[in-house]
Amino acid sequence: MSRPFILRNPSILIFLACLAAFTLAVTLMSEAFGADMISTSFVKTLGKTLCLCLVALAMDLVWGYCGILSLGHFAFFGLGGYMIGMWLMYARTEIIVASSMANAAIPPTDQEVVNAIGTQIFGVVGSSEFPPIWYFASSLPAQLLLVVLVPGLLALVFGWLAFRSRVTGVYLSILTQAMTLALSLYLFQNESGLRGNNGLSGLQNLPGVSASQAVVSIWFLWASALALGVGYVLCAWVVSGKFGSVIRGIRDDEARVRFLGYSVEGYKLFIFTFTAIIAAIAGALYYPQAGIINPGEVAPIASIYLAVWVAIGGRGRLYGAVIGAAVVSLVSTWFTGGQVPSINLGFYRIDWVDWWLVLLGLSFVLVTLFAPKGIGGLFDLVSGRFAPDRHGADYGPDKGSLMEEEGR
Repeated sequence: MSRPFILRNPSILIFLACLAAFTLAVTLMSEAFGADMISTSFVKTLGKTLCLCLVALAMDLVWGYCGILSLGHFAFFGLGGYMIGMWLMYARTEIIVASSMANAAIPPTDQEVVNAIGTQIFGVVGSSEFPPIWYFASSLPAQLLLVVLVPGLLALVFGWLAFRSRVTGVYLSILTQAMTLALSLYLFQNESGLRGNNGLSGLQNLPGVSASQAVVSIWFLWASALALGVGYVLCAWVVSGKFGSVIRGIRDDEARVRFLGYSVEGYKLFIFTFTAIIAAIAGALYYPQAGIINPGEVAPIASIYLAVWVAIGGRGRLYGAVIGAAVVSLVSTWFTGGQVPSINLGFYRIDWVDWWLVLLGLSFVLVTLFAPKGIGGLFDLVSGRFAPDRHGADYGPDKGSLMEEEGR
């Protein structure tokens, strides 16, 4: 009788144990539980970091394992944030409007309430009517479903058109970047129905919840940790077994895999759509902690950063993607938050807020040149994970053939 999948992969158990220990430690040291050792703002930063680790997992699966360098996965991340942000903004505004109309001499009609909500939300762009895309904004279950459906359908349609045309390599990367740029430019327009450059704000306030921000931040930390844990197990399951071997084969030699009779386009379409949905779920958890989302979050540069995180952490290693996203996110917060003191050279003053992107780019270049396995490669050395030593008899006529033990 074969053991369960997780028990056959100790690295998954180690990751889940570390994630659980981290979440418990942050919870006990937070303001919400009285220890007051970690501020609420930093708890939110840690929660957002877990969400970035989840989208990095998606990027590693599509790029590190399947070989598709997508420069558009942060677009799916942003769409997930917009879908949940629509409900958060509508429900919060509805409570405010209902409270302001509670003492009216004549009770307002349902349409008057809707009009007042529309004025509150869209007055900043000179409108008071709800666009059609807000039709389900009053329903939390519907918007949660759209978190999955909208990015998933976009990825499905885009992937089907691209993969059936057999666009690969740098040309596919350019297409994904063009898709992201087009979406970003569309969202910047007031006619998009998502408040243009103003974006959606006030998302940190959960409608109908009287708990403090300290408590809410812990709830989101738990949700982000749970999503990361489940996402890690799912991604590990996808890359294991025959399916994982096929997508690695597509990455290494797509023509040969197609020659063997596998539907390369089908595998690539599944991975592209699956990872888009993971990215969207990560975005739906990220932006309520950030409190605001605007079209700048969907800009192509964000997807490029995502690729840099995965490269620094170690492409083709799920734990490497998590490490890369966590390290870069926290170091970025440290540098851009003004916590690193400036250096005055007399003739020039180094402000690390301005130099952070230069350091990030330099780190990417150095890792690419001198440590192509990224930070995850260091863990391989420590844990002794080297290439298997083939001791069995030859599995074929050539000396380089698979050995008997490895072929089982």
